[in-house]
Amino acid sequence: MAHLRLVMAFALTSLLLGPAVASAQDLVRVGKAGREAFSFVPVDVGVQMGFFKKRNLNVEISSFSGDARLQQGMAADAIDMSLASGPGMAFIVKGSPIKAVAAFAGPPLLFALVVPKDSALKSAADLNGRTVGVSGVGSVTQWLVNQIAVKQGWGLGAIKVVGIGENAARIAAVKSKGVDGGVVDMASALNYEKSGEGRILARFGDAVGPFHAHVMFATDKYIAAKPKAVTAFIEGWFETVDFMRQNKARTIDIAAEVMGTDKELASAIYDELMPMFSKDGRFDPKALDVLAKSFVELKTLPIEPDMSKLYTEAMLPK
Repeated sequence: MAHLRLVMAFALTSLLLGPAVASAQDLVRVGKAGREAFSFVPVDVGVQMGFFKKRNLNVEISSFSGDARLQQGMAADAIDMSLASGPGMAFIVKGSPIKAVAAFAGPPLLFALVVPKDSALKSAADLNGRTVGVSGVGSVTQWLVNQIAVKQGWGLGAIKVVGIGENAARIAAVKSKGVDGGVVDMASALNYEKSGEGRILARFGDAVGPFHAHVMFATDKYIAAKPKAVTAFIEGWFETVDFMRQNKARTIDIAAEVMGTDKELASAIYDELMPMFSKDGRFDPKALDVLAKSFVELKTLPIEPDMSKLYTEAMLPK
């Protein structure tokens, strides 16, 4: 009996202290709010390096052109978890059957506003009354454009925004001069500048203060059915981010392939954007306050919501 009690005690300790492990080969259908964005590359790195597989997860990745379509995919039960923007939390208030389960990126280092090389626009101060392409209405890219207008003293709406979809479509709209500029991820911006056709007019960086640029979501259905799989995925994600910090060369190999760019540019993106990734997924109250205000500024919601109802930290690794 003493031996049996010892074995049981060891097993319980292993369960409490070991990594989260889902049931044998749980399928997790993960959607990305953009195919080329470095922000979402960790899921590809994690799959290739086996960080999800070792937790008995079969991760199936799909890409969407912006938050709105990604949320539609979750509502239609086409995906179980998603990698999207902080402002996407407003969809929960509107009835989307999801919950934010991890805040994985802070300041919006990812984004830049680009214009054609021969554009008459010289700085963000020239954007009053101009039209800028964004990923979609209610997106973080629209909110960032609004912040330019507010900081310049013009007020919301002074810069017109058009929801265009993924980065490639926004770049195409800028090239054709269908819009005066476009907010795209840094990889697309640097590629466009490198081509000699365009230039970066403004970088957003951390100028907006505390912020959750990117948040991980899970559907209510998946949380109820597979809570251990949700935790296992989050744990695998943060192990991947740790790996990326310590293994730049391997990360660049995978990122270059995923983003469709060369290794030189992938290296530059890595240096610029790795600092934005959270180490634990915790939600910052100050960043949540900024998000709540952004919902009203974007006219996504009429009043600031109770943010505590839109997320949970119960799924985070202990």
